[in-house]
Amino acid sequence: MAPVNPWIGIDFGTSNSAVAFLDGNAPRLVRFDGSVTTLPTTFFFDFDTRKTLIGEPANQALLEGLEGRFMRALKRVLGTTLMHEKRQILNERLTFVEIIGSFLRRLRERAEAERGVQCTRVVSGRPVVFHGLDDPREAQAEADLRACYEAAGFTEVLFCPEPAAAAIATGGMGHEGATGLVVDIGGGTSDFSVFRSGTSGIEILANHGVRIGGTDFDRAISIDRVMPLLGKGSMIRDVFGSGASQAPNAIFNDLATWEMIPFLYTAQNRRMVDEMLKMAKSPERMSRLASVLEHELGHELAFAVERGKIAVNTGADDPAIVLDMMERNLSAPLNSALVADSLATHATLLEEGTQVVLRRANLTPSQIDRVVYVGGSSLMGIVPKTMRSVFPKADHTFASVFTAVAEGLAIVAAQEGGLSPP
Repeated sequence: MAPVNPWIGIDFGTSNSAVAFLDGNAPRLVRFDGSVTTLPTTFFFDFDTRKTLIGEPANQALLEGLEGRFMRALKRVLGTTLMHEKRQILNERLTFVEIIGSFLRRLRERAEAERGVQCTRVVSGRPVVFHGLDDPREAQAEADLRACYEAAGFTEVLFCPEPAAAAIATGGMGHEGATGLVVDIGGGTSDFSVFRSGTSGIEILANHGVRIGGTDFDRAISIDRVMPLLGKGSMIRDVFGSGASQAPNAIFNDLATWEMIPFLYTAQNRRMVDEMLKMAKSPERMSRLASVLEHELGHELAFAVERGKIAVNTGADDPAIVLDMMERNLSAPLNSALVADSLATHATLLEEGTQVVLRRANLTPSQIDRVVYVGGSSLMGIVPKTMRSVFPKADHTFASVFTAVAEGLAIVAAQEGGLSPP
């Protein structure tokens, strides 16, 4: 029989989320829609039915072209002023605290349905850093996340660094006495934990994180390979005189950024692009940007970039970013060399992140026996390639990349409930 109001673990992710609790001696993942153990962290506010869809139904509503507003990657808004601004959503004016809270409430209710008891106490994962070391938004981001849980009906909230939870879940992969590094590459952040496994469990030696993840990979590829097809870098003639200047980058940068797309469809932006189109030296490209704003195609474009990235990473034949939502037969060529070029800066930042966490643990790369990968974006070839260059002698292993953090949080949650998991 489940204890009254037990603690549960929630991995609220930028792209996907998961819930787990300890069942006997092992973590058990909560299932959604009867079978899947992760839920896309997405929203679709349906203008016709006035309903809010969450997860895969939200994704499908967008791809089917239903009338509504789609949102993804809201975790990256934590700590910013956007979190507390009210905006009109269907019939209400809501803040992002309330919107994210509604998502977390769904997770809580699903856990309660599976456990058969009330679950209002949670150990939540959190990135080692939300924005950056010494960034003034750090404390606010955690306070915002706590407020989201409280809006979801949770009464007690504790936080655990996500890579530390993954280290606890993997248990050192059965290698007692080994010193390991968890490399947790999620949708919005990259986190690192150095750990040592022993007879008494896992000891966390150091944590570090950087604000880059899968959505940043998408952004870099989109800016380099897609935005030039929409007018980025093109010249706009001056209204007076014969001179010209380059189209401003801001709108292209926002269009390539998952969390900023919902804010682009304003009358001001549409007027600005219409004016640029009139004076553009390459009107065929700028007209595509105008069409994206007119038909609100930003998220479809972002999904196309993500699919192209995955196609390259999985070795698909003739990978490309298919852009036929804008124009028939339009695509952006893509291959492993182009992806590597777009992500070179990110690879450097990942390498620097490992150097920081090693210094904090007072270790050298040669002292790391195992590198354990978690997080969906760790599957990108750039990640293990970079890590192997830093740790050539270590054993490199992929854990349960999408669920290891939630499983570790379940173990920590059980400890909070007075249980003694292995």
